[in-house]
Amino acid sequence: MATYYTPKSRERVDRYLVSVEEYAHYHRNGYLIVRGLVSKEDIAELFELAEKTRTKSKNSARESHSHNPLDEEFLDATRVHMLSRIEPSAERGLLNPRILDVTEALIGPDVYAVQSMMFLNPPGRGGQGWHQDACYIKTHPDTLIGAWIALEEVDEENGCLWVAPGSNHEPIYPPAEIGGGNVHALDAFSNLNGVQNVSHLDDEVNTLSKVVAKYPPPISVPMQPGDVLFFHSHLFHRSYPNKTTDRFRRSYVCHYCNARSWIPWDHDGYEGDSGNYRQILARGRTHLPYAEPVFGTEVYLYEGVDTDGSVSMMGMDNGMMMPVGQKK
Repeated sequence: MATYYTPKSRERVDRYLVSVEEYAHYHRNGYLIVRGLVSKEDIAELFELAEKTRTKSKNSARESHSHNPLDEEFLDATRVHMLSRIEPSAERGLLNPRILDVTEALIGPDVYAVQSMMFLNPPGRGGQGWHQDACYIKTHPDTLIGAWIALEEVDEENGCLWVAPGSNHEPIYPPAEIGGGNVHALDAFSNLNGVQNVSHLDDEVNTLSKVVAKYPPPISVPMQPGDVLFFHSHLFHRSYPNKTTDRFRRSYVCHYCNARSWIPWDHDGYEGDSGNYRQILARGRTHLPYAEPVFGTEVYLYEGVDTDGSVSMMGMDNGMMMPVGQKK
């Protein structure tokens, strides 16, 4: 017999309640900007972590004896993956309850926290050509969502994101050079052609740009510290290198999916046929394996019992079958 499941997160004073209009905008256009979602205090903590990461990269670059100042300062990377597994503040950022409030409404009620990335993007660096995130992180069912958190002012000059509204309704175009399985069933489409050089900055080289060209002109997404851009994993999006000479573009980007999805992926590798047990259950509940926060960050899980009751299909006097609940 089926069982009732009435998910409801614990109430909080500062809980963000998503409007119907916001929900519809996200699913219609593939993205949603929530202004001022993350508090100044939480942004300051993540900004401090970004500076700590930048300084560490800077010291490593100095040891390389490079003659290029930017190379010396950012030789190792302009982005760092999975700080949430080694830094308490990064875990708190990944599991920020206000971000999860929105995520829960858009793809929940059950939510895995899957990945975190700290972007530094110094002057003259950064940028990523047109791509779709579900190409890299596959979930089945396909429920991935990104949350792009601005840690400082972001605009076209220092490399804000650009999106193609409505392109979230496209399938995932499989790049020939990226393995690890497909999002869609093989041979389910008659004309889902492969693409080349996804994420390449040059639109002449990145053939996904030909699909983007079917849509109205892409729009830029300027943001202020604490603003969060939620975006569908099929959405075509990109950024350009930081064109300024004296500004950075620090941001913290996290990915989530519905916790009923099987995840044949983990950034740090895994043993077995899925990486679910490496992903943190952040909201609701799941029948799949999951991880708990390493540094004890509070999460808001389903508070009901495993079986709140059962539902049986019963024959009515008019001959119709109707579900009848049986409370326990």
